[in-house]
Amino acid sequence: MPDVNEKRKLLLVDDDEIHLAITGNMLKGEYEIITAKSGKEALGHLLKGVVPDLILLDIIMPNMDGWETYNRIRGISLLRDVPIAFLTSLDGKDEVQQAHEMGAADFIPKSCQKEEFLTRVDTIITNYEEK
Repeated sequence: MPDVNEKRKLLLVDDDEIHLAITGNMLKGEYEIITAKSGKEALGHLLKGVVPDLILLDIIMPNMDGWETYNRIRGISLLRDVPIAFLTSLDGKDEVQQAHEMGAADFIPKSCQKEEFLTRVDTIITNYEEK
């Protein structure tokens, strides 16, 4: 659990720079934001010792999609307890079910309104800190 004065750290992974900026702006006052434009870049941050309080991961990305990125992150023992939520434009029942079966903390649509989005992020972090 972070120090009272220490901001919680979030890793945002999305190949869409505009969406990274929008999401980062919604979160920037409350959290320390680290961004990655690909699964490979996200893994690079994580393998260098970055341990975020939450990873928000897009699914549709070139080269290494969010599903594969999720599985690779889960293979890093230091990060097994870090919550990962998918933040994506996908909204099919199959994708939601797959995310939950994989153990994702949440499946958040990119169309989610700011207030609901911030509440969901806070709830994920709070729930994982209590474990």
